[in-house]
Amino acid sequence: MRIRRLKLSGFKSFVDPAELLIEPGLTGIVGPNGCGKSNLLEAIRWVMGEGSAKSLRGGGMEDVIFAGTAARPARDFAEVSMLLERTGAQGSDEAEIVRRIERGAGSAYRIDGRDVRQKDVALLFADAATGAHSPALVSQGRIGAIIAARPTDRRAMLEEAAGIAGLHVRRKDAEQKLRATETNLERLDTLLGDMEARANALRRQARAAERYRALSAEIRTAEARLIFARWRDAADAAALARREADAADAQVATTSTQQQRANAAAAQATQLLVAARSAAQSARDVAASAAYRLETLKTERDTILRRLAELARLRQALESDRAREGALAEDAAAAIARLTEEADSKAQRASEAEAARPALTQRLAETEVALRDAEVALARALAAEATEQAEARIAQAALAAARLRLDRAEAEVARIARDLAGVGNAAEHDAALSAAGAAGVEADAARADAAERIAAAEKRRTAAAGERDAAQSAAATARATLASLESESAALTRSLARRDGRATGAIDHVRAAPGYERALAAALGDDLEAPLGGSGPLRWSGAEHDGDAALPAGCEPLAGHVEAPPELARRIAQIGVVEQDDGRLALGLGQRLVTRGGRLRRWDGFIAEDRAAATAEAMIRRNRLGELATLIDPARATLREAEADGAAAAGALEAAQREGQAARVDLAAAERRLRDAAMAEDRARVAVERIAARNAELSERAAATAAERDTAAADVAAARAATDALP
Repeated sequence: MRIRRLKLSGFKSFVDPAELLIEPGLTGIVGPNGCGKSNLLEAIRWVMGEGSAKSLRGGGMEDVIFAGTAARPARDFAEVSMLLERTGAQGSDEAEIVRRIERGAGSAYRIDGRDVRQKDVALLFADAATGAHSPALVSQGRIGAIIAARPTDRRAMLEEAAGIAGLHVRRKDAEQKLRATETNLERLDTLLGDMEARANALRRQARAAERYRALSAEIRTAEARLIFARWRDAADAAALARREADAADAQVATTSTQQQRANAAAAQATQLLVAARSAAQSARDVAASAAYRLETLKTERDTILRRLAELARLRQALESDRAREGALAEDAAAAIARLTEEADSKAQRASEAEAARPALTQRLAETEVALRDAEVALARALAAEATEQAEARIAQAALAAARLRLDRAEAEVARIARDLAGVGNAAEHDAALSAAGAAGVEADAARADAAERIAAAEKRRTAAAGERDAAQSAAATARATLASLESESAALTRSLARRDGRATGAIDHVRAAPGYERALAAALGDDLEAPLGGSGPLRWSGAEHDGDAALPAGCEPLAGHVEAPPELARRIAQIGVVEQDDGRLALGLGQRLVTRGGRLRRWDGFIAEDRAAATAEAMIRRNRLGELATLIDPARATLREAEADGAAAAGALEAAQREGQAARVDLAAAERRLRDAAMAEDRARVAVERIAARNAELSERAAATAAERDTAAADVAAARAATDALP
């Protein structure tokens, strides 16, 4: 292995790109102290994979990057490239090893443009019996260390001289791998034990989860059954309620029929009552007649008793008369004695008296007849007087009974009038019935309107809820998209911000279309770091390209997908892009063929894969950052629109809920008014029917009582006339 070229850029004191060619023979570098001779050896060790910053005389690995001076700004990266020539049994070949470090990003290794690990670079040099820690690399102070080296160090030098250092490195690597494998096996056993324990726990959890799923399924089934049972119970309750309502309607109809029958029965009872009252009146009349007959019989009895008393008095009078007649007879006998005494003296007068005796006898007979006639007339007068007294008492009793009936009839008429006045006005109840019917119709209309409003509000609420959910989902999606875009933009901005403050290169003026970044990076490589114009050792100054050969057929010009300054026009014009390069397209002088994946084939046969990955990544990030800049504002607008739609939908949902609640309140109020109107209508109807029945009953009673009063008045008039006609 022989080092043919060493290129440095930004490494320690090599701020500008520098290239050191090592020709066959002895190459020496001479200069004063501090000119950077040791930096070349450290650059060689660094590109060979040195990982210790102290071995490179620094506190950190980023100290190898040019830190800047008063006249030159600091660089953001350092890169060392070493071109090696390797000779083997199959001939000689070249290999380019590149190590690049960027501030905040760490180191990256490439072998022939392919990204590799530090270990791969160390093995490459170990196979060549050299490396970053090779005794052949003697730095300041290392001569004395080699002279005073320990046996192990001398052995390392001898092994390196014998070319077996790579074997020891590989053996050490293999031993490390074996130890790591053993450690991994031990960890694997531990992990297997842990995994077995976890597997057992997971099995238990799986069984628990399976049981949970089964129980959840059973719970869902039970809930479904419960819901179905509740629905069935509700349906049964609804059917029962309907049956009860039908039964209530039937009962209402039956009650109405019974009420009608009761009204008819009440009317019939009223008629029966009138008949009963007529019968009672007839009975009272019969009783009055019986009382009259009783009074008549009593009067007759009293008359008979008086007659008997009169007869007794007459008998006593007759006895008195007989006694008087006896006395008269005695007086007559005395008179006869006197007369007899006088007869002798008055013979003549006696003869005259004897002559007048027949006349006296006739007069006596006539007096007796007159007396008997007077007695008969007296008896007749007494009988007539008794009859008239009886008739007067009968007339007075009839008058009293007629007046009693008249007073009773008038009292009944007054009471019926009071009852009629207390029954109430049917017109008022009819008006209340009409008002209740109108209120019921109005309440029914209000209920229907409230139900329609509830249905409409429910539809609007469902629609608003759907719109709100959709808006919230859209807002969440837009917010997540915006957050993703902003976080990606911030990450890209931070990753690209490390280029701030460094010298401007051509890469800052080149823009590749999306998908062509790797093709452009593979085609130009690290040449994009060179600035445009100026007087530096590396720069793009532009070139005329008249007469250049056209690109081969079957490829498209890269220039159509790249925005580049004129200084790069000729270079880019000779670059073609294909999807896959099979090597059959012939390239002209200076032409390059790249794929979009980053594979390069030059006109001179040079092929590179995965070249300039960092440059391609930087261009991809820049393009992505530009794309994100165009996507963030629409994403923000979409988020604002989604939030506005969500707020509007939430407001509409709240308004629909308020409207539905108000409609439900109105529905409840309308149902209450409807129930109140139905109850008022029922009460008014019952009151009207009761008033009508009561009015009919009282009218019938009033008619019967008026007839009875008229009859009683006629009886009073007749009795008064009869009483007035009595002597």
